[in-house]
Amino acid sequence: MNKIKSILVASLGLTIGLMSCDSGNIRRTPGHIYAPDMTYSRAYDAYTSNPNFEDSMTSRLPVSGTIARGHQLPDHLKEGDTTAYKSFSTSMKFSAAELKEGGRLFNIYCGICHGQNLDGQGPLYSSGKFASMPANFKDAKYLHMPVGQMYAAVKYGKNMMGSYASQLDAKQRWMVIAYIKQTQSKNGGDAFAFGEADAPAKTDTAGAAKPLAAVDSKK
Repeated sequence: MNKIKSILVASLGLTIGLMSCDSGNIRRTPGHIYAPDMTYSRAYDAYTSNPNFEDSMTSRLPVSGTIARGHQLPDHLKEGDTTAYKSFSTSMKFSAAELKEGGRLFNIYCGICHGQNLDGQGPLYSSGKFASMPANFKDAKYLHMPVGQMYAAVKYGKNMMGSYASQLDAKQRWMVIAYIKQTQSKNGGDAFAFGEADAPAKTDTAGAAKPLAAVDSKK
């Protein structure tokens, strides 16, 4: 009996010993893997060589003719190209909040000369320090001015007005111009074209035919 117990204890000890010895050699390969590309990424870091493309460049240029969401075509205006100024425009549309922000930016950067009422009577001019009057955007001379000319003036400057390219990015410039055009449209200027698409018109039921009154069959 004691011999049997000794054999069992020895077997148990041997088993535990073998298990403990194997613990340092854990199998880490799962064998066959379904869809290994989903388990082990084959992604290439940016700017590294990539054999999957003819030019071996991992970082790819956008597809020709496409525009990233929230962006527009590059600003390709060149200073002094007055012909391009007149045809330059944007497809951007602005919400009421963005137009309000355009007004705020106008008051910060433009109102000092052009006036908060867009009438050219800004405090810098009314102080008498400058002889030439800034543009009065409510004057007939500016009511129909192409937006591209306005944009070029903001980007490059015009006459005594310096460039505001470093203060306003491309979208902010268009927001300011949209604000100006919105104000002009209320003062005899062109129809405002920078607002977001109008909500579907509500059906006016004021003139709708009323249902016939119930007829009393008892006479």
